[in-house]
Amino acid sequence: MSLSNNKEIRIIAKTRCRELRKNQTNAEKIFWENVRNRKFMGLKINRQFPIFYDLQGTETFYIADFYCHEKKLIIEIDGKIHEKQHDQDAQRTFILNLLGFKVIRFKNDEVEHDITEVLNKIKSILNSPSLGREGVRG
Repeated sequence: MSLSNNKEIRIIAKTRCRELRKNQTNAEKIFWENVRNRKFMGLKINRQFPIFYDLQGTETFYIADFYCHEKKLIIEIDGKIHEKQHDQDAQRTFILNLLGFKVIRFKNDEVEHDITEVLNKIKSILNSPSLGREGVRG
């Protein structure tokens, strides 16, 4: 992953990320409060982070809910909309895996009702030597 050389796409991504940060869900707020400022395993985690990529000559980006560069880890906190877009999420995860990222997904309810368990699952996954590049459901 690198920043785009295309100024227009960088501006679009930056604007969209800011909008998402201003309108975060309750689950995202809870998660962010528990991982910001290296609170979780000493890792630097960014929220609403653009991942730029170019497949088949068209540059675009995904916005990861949370991203840890050190571990090449993307953590997605999924709301109800994701119940209707399994195929889109699978394609997104596939592309992100091709780019070398690990993707972990949690539902809003999981984060809102037991953040400690969510963090323990992430820690367990990060400490697992068998973690491949496939998407992981929390």
